Amino acid sequence: MKRFNAFQLKLGMALLMVLDHIHVIPGLVNPTMESIFHALTRCVGVWFAYMAVEGFIYTRSRWGYLRRLVAFALMMLLGNGALNFLLASPEVHIGNNIFMTLAGGVLVLQLAWGDGQQLIPQKGLRIFLAILVGALASFGTEGGILMIPFIVLTYAFREKEMVRNSSYVVLSVLLFIMSFQVYLSWQETLGELLYNSDWLFITVLPFMYLYNGERGLQTMWSKYFFYLFYPLHIWVIAVIAYLL
Repeated sequence: MKRFNAFQLKLGMALLMVLDHIHVIPGLVNPTMESIFHALTRCVGVWFAYMAVEGFIYTRSRWGYLRRLVAFALMMLLGNGALNFLLASPEVHIGNNIFMTLAGGVLVLQLAWGDGQQLIPQKGLRIFLAILVGALASFGTEGGILMIPFIVLTYAFREKEMVRNSSYVVLSVLLFIMSFQVYLSWQETLGELLYNSDWLFITVLPFMYLYNGERGLQTMWSKYFFYLFYPLHIWVIAVIAYLL
């Protein structure tokens, strides 16, 4: 069942990622398909969160890995700001920055389980800071309310597969309860559930079981593919939306 390496799965997730963002281009995707695409792509963010946990576990330098995430988060923040200023359109605004979310999650891991004792010897203070960072990242970053708990659960139960999967189910149910509202028709109720569908992150599980634990292609291009593809495809889509 474990047929694909990390690079192959990242390519697939990158394609799904595009589906989740092209709705901003006027006339390209109708509202029904937009909701369907949004639901189908709920696995993407948490897949890259899972890869961030893998990176944290196997990297040669955890601080170096964290610095790289922070650097690209700042790069995207600056790029988003520059494009928002140049386009100056209320209909096209870029706020995506998954790097910031991943950096927040990895920092929580570093403080709670990693090399945080090198800077902060006091365990109680490190745990307090980890909780504080986790709370700020959960409510202050893209998808943080889902991805920060997902990162923590994935790492905490990395050697207890059934417990990890059960924790995902519990998180999915909680998010479903938070999203569920009854509207005048079942079609409207279903449409809103598909749009507010973070609870569907659980669809990442099949991809996790297809992952064979290997990195795959190891070149400079493959190493930085996602770091570059993610901001560039969002910026290109935003420019096309503005021009149309």
